[in-house]
Amino acid sequence: MAYDLEEQEQMAAIKAWWAQYGRLVIVTVVAGLLTVTGIRGWHYYRTSQATSAAVLFEQQQRAERTSDHKKVRDIAAQIIDKYGATPYAATAALAAAKSDFDTGDLTAAKTRLQWVIDNAKEEEARDVARLRLARVLLDEKNPAEALKLLETKPGDSFVGLYAGLKGDVLATQGKRQEARAAYQLALEKSDAASSLRQIIQLKIDALGEAK
Repeated sequence: MAYDLEEQEQMAAIKAWWAQYGRLVIVTVVAGLLTVTGIRGWHYYRTSQATSAAVLFEQQQRAERTSDHKKVRDIAAQIIDKYGATPYAATAALAAAKSDFDTGDLTAAKTRLQWVIDNAKEEEARDVARLRLARVLLDEKNPAEALKLLETKPGDSFVGLYAGLKGDVLATQGKRQEARAAYQLALEKSDAASSLRQIIQLKIDALGEAK
């Protein structure tokens, strides 16, 4: 409100107004300040959480470089437990799942990958997790479940990879024509300079002539 406090004739009116509404104004202002403070506090909390998670994630990366699989998994558990709402949680879980796979613990790898699929907020992380879980399932001779995961529409950058693995799954099921179509899509979606193109073409050639 704009009041000309220099004019004496308005002073009485202001005092009367304040006597009637002053308490309400104070309550409103305090509530507003608490809201602003709460928002700032929340942002600070989120920033603090992300910073702490980043420190642990850096430690996990170092453990990955030295193939310290136990440490990779232990740090992933810490990040997921304490900082599960940060983007680092999904990435840490993916790293731990790779360690599980490298050490032959496929059950643990599948559990971590499923956690990412169910909990990651980042579409790319979910796409990666589905792709890797489908590969594990294919290795376990479970093509039907692998195919279910690959039916999910991924982000544009993953279309080729999904199609390529889908072709592998279909080929193991003896579905040659469907596998060929999947491989052809993978070929179309792959980068022209990618070495994967040669591998995909070899797989198409291995299927024999189209009927």
